[in-house]
Amino acid sequence: MLRKHRKTAAYLAVFIIPFLIVLFKPRSPNALALLDAGAGPAGFFKSAAQEFKKFVFYRDTYDAYLFLKKQNDVLKADAVTLREALAKADMSADIARFRRGQNYPSLVADVVGRDPSSWNASLVLDKGSSEGVKIGMPVVSPLGVVGRIAEVGHNTSKVILLADPNFAVAGLVARSRESGLVTGTLQGSCRLEYLTDNADVKVGDRVVTSKLSSGFPDGILIGRVVDVQAGNSRRSVECLVEPSVDLSQLEQVVIIKR
Repeated sequence: MLRKHRKTAAYLAVFIIPFLIVLFKPRSPNALALLDAGAGPAGFFKSAAQEFKKFVFYRDTYDAYLFLKKQNDVLKADAVTLREALAKADMSADIARFRRGQNYPSLVADVVGRDPSSWNASLVLDKGSSEGVKIGMPVVSPLGVVGRIAEVGHNTSKVILLADPNFAVAGLVARSRESGLVTGTLQGSCRLEYLTDNADVKVGDRVVTSKLSSGFPDGILIGRVVDVQAGNSRRSVECLVEPSVDLSQLEQVVIIKR
């Protein structure tokens, strides 16, 4: 019963509102004179009909706006999903090309976690001992060195990253063949240490893994020299190296099984 009354009230409102708009709409003195003189009921109802048409037009226009807005929101969400799928496809293609160019067995793993207290120190992968992962295995990406497996569970493993002070790998300046030890700094960069004071190294030089690297194949890019400084010893220099891999943006990596 209540619903029926509400529907009746809605219909009455639809028909009465336009008449009220016409009745109370400000008019010029000439328009009022015509109405008073009997331009009369016909003129009144004509104006009311016009106002009613406007009311219906505005209502339909607003409904169309809401419909189009909803469709636009759906298209935006679809576009985000598509971009994400394309980005993942590109990443997978890069890793597949990288693996084809190497002559050692490897395993692709997804990053599923990080240490919130030290974002650039470690990460968790979705591969563990069930996939043959072992402590000490190198972890790389198509752009270069990532780190080394430090802990292994049945289905997951933890990686100590290149920027962690506990990480170390033998490095080589590609241009001059000067060798040293690369360690992390926790500030997102690395140091190439144990170079002699007359070592031929310059800003911009590429640093790669050497044959002395434990587990790592030689020639994998570590990063580029961004600064050359005096070392702790009076007869040595050390270099600040910017990693070639953005350790904070990793989503997929390659575990080298050797």
